[in-house]
Amino acid sequence: MSRVTVASPVAGDALPMSQVPDPVFAEAMVGPGVAVMPEDGRQDAVAPIGGTVVTLHPHAFVVADADGKGVLVHLGIDTVKQKGEGFTVLVAKGDTVRAGQPLITWDPEAVRAAGYSPVVPVVALDASAEALSSLLTDGRVAAGEQLFVWS
Repeated sequence: MSRVTVASPVAGDALPMSQVPDPVFAEAMVGPGVAVMPEDGRQDAVAPIGGTVVTLHPHAFVVADADGKGVLVHLGIDTVKQKGEGFTVLVAKGDTVRAGQPLITWDPEAVRAAGYSPVVPVVALDASAEALSSLLTDGRVAAGEQLFVWS
């Protein structure tokens, strides 16, 4: 199988997934990964890997590579309740994107002001925890910088 370097979709502070205030993510029910507490201010969420946009909502997206490895990025917790307000989608479902390409513009401060956590889970879908290595779970991370490697 291929090795995929998964990059941070946003700039901020890396956190273990267990610190996400939602049990679906914290208990890795959808898959293992790393979370990022984003910097404040309007910013672009970028593709964590190159591939095809297979799922797209204003608050979340999945990019899958040619081998079918899908990475879920969820912009904040319970942000589906914002019904897209404050999120600008820059691509369409089915688009081929490169790692680091801006996919959605959003404002973590506006998410916080609406009463939600702006933390961004980055999940390796259908992966085992053992398949991930080099996990960055603390410290600053730039958008496009490696979060983990998926083998």
